[in-house]
Amino acid sequence: MKYYEQFLKLGCFTWDELCGVVGNTSAADSLARSYLEKGYIQRVKRGLYVAVDLATGESVANKFRIACKITPTAYVSHHAAFEYYGFANQVSYQVETSSDTVFASFGYAGNTYTYFASRISDGIVVRADGVRVSDTERTVLDGIHDFEKNMGLEELLRCLELIPAVKEEKLLQYLAAYGKQVLYQKTGYILEHFKTAWSLSNGFFAACEGAIGKSKRYLYSTMVRDDMEYDRRWRLVVPHDLTKITDKGVDFDADI
Repeated sequence: MKYYEQFLKLGCFTWDELCGVVGNTSAADSLARSYLEKGYIQRVKRGLYVAVDLATGESVANKFRIACKITPTAYVSHHAAFEYYGFANQVSYQVETSSDTVFASFGYAGNTYTYFASRISDGIVVRADGVRVSDTERTVLDGIHDFEKNMGLEELLRCLELIPAVKEEKLLQYLAAYGKQVLYQKTGYILEHFKTAWSLSNGFFAACEGAIGKSKRYLYSTMVRDDMEYDRRWRLVVPHDLTKITDKGVDFDADI
């Protein structure tokens, strides 16, 4: 157990980090085989390992710390980021992980680590626990952009309801970095319902409206035809009553 304490401090570590601890690749290969057999470490995927708490037999690194070690540029995003911050309505066993480098989705310890392309570099922070994660405002926009791919509109709205406040200047910064008219449309429409709760200014919505262009789009692709209406301000086909998307109804602004 010569190196076990060092691996415990690392928590989750790559093959290169393992070699750095041991000193050379030949010795590292022998040690890795031995430690895997004895249960001191576990292989998450090829080239990625976690140290094991010998009292519980479980990884000392949680799913968020594992996610941001998958590639050098990986960070926790989307619903997993909402969950990390405590803003998720439900625990998920899919860990959305954004990265500049593509990786194949894989499973470990009951969780599936799913790749999302890192579309912009803004809004990524490293927390005190070492987790690299999108900040709240970036997570809001990623969630709006991709809710059809992972969490659905209902869960997105429930997550947004749990957020106490956002910084609108950051939202505008990240929207500009995205540079997508459709995201301005969807963001303006959805966040209009949180205008009072988040103290969003008229200027924020004017900026969104000024960037939407002339295209007409759907908020999402699976709306029921009999439950659609057209929102002229945002040039979006939307549900007739967004508040009915959730069972209990989100605490939306009543005047929208």
